[in-house]
Amino acid sequence: SQSGNSGKVLKTDGSSLSFADADAGLQSVQVFDTSGSHTWTKPTGIKRVKVIVTGGGGGGFGYTVGNDQCPSTGGAGGTAIELIDVSSVSSVSVTVGTGGAGAEGANGGGGNGATSSFGSYCSATGGEGGSQGDNDYRSGGIGGVGTGGDLNLTGGSGMSGNYSSDANPNPTAAIAGASFWGGAGGSMAGATHGGKTATRIDGKNGGGGGGTAASSSSTGGDGGVGVVYVEEFK
Repeated sequence: SQSGNSGKVLKTDGSSLSFADADAGLQSVQVFDTSGSHTWTKPTGIKRVKVIVTGGGGGGFGYTVGNDQCPSTGGAGGTAIELIDVSSVSSVSVTVGTGGAGAEGANGGGGNGATSSFGSYCSATGGEGGSQGDNDYRSGGIGGVGTGGDLNLTGGSGMSGNYSSDANPNPTAAIAGASFWGGAGGSMAGATHGGKTATRIDGKNGGGGGGTAASSSSTGGDGGVGVVYVEEFK
């Protein structure tokens, strides 16, 4: 009967006909990109969601001792992507990982990014901070890893480099690790070029923080806060 089925379409299971909603498919999107705990609440009529969960990026590190100044950059948060049946679910707890803080000194490292998650369905760890030892001993942070998803991605790793000077003509660190969303922080040296000098460049959207190299303050960039992105389908 067509009565009461205005706006619907006919479908078949191969032997019989029935009415179905005509507005199936993607209905709405919710984005969580502020670090901390949140709650995803299912809108009326939603049956499935596609979630993309990215951990926080690692912080960059700046070196300040001598002419052999060696910055290092943070790794990006990992990413998990999953299609989930939420027919019997009303809400899901969401955690968005914070980015690691940038740091400076003769040794140590930037802070690690924190894990993001969508309930117990899937999660993604944060990227490691860039690390620094005395003189040339340094390393970029390793990217985080997604788990529990239909597709689990590793975040891009950070890099390391040296301060460029006449006494030590080595290149500075390049960009930090990029997340699924991009957002990698870059690096600057203490020398002034084009009006820019020792500028810290933070990561975004789970990207790693950049490193800096200068004879004075050279704190590395902070890692980017993670992201939990939810597409909602009927």
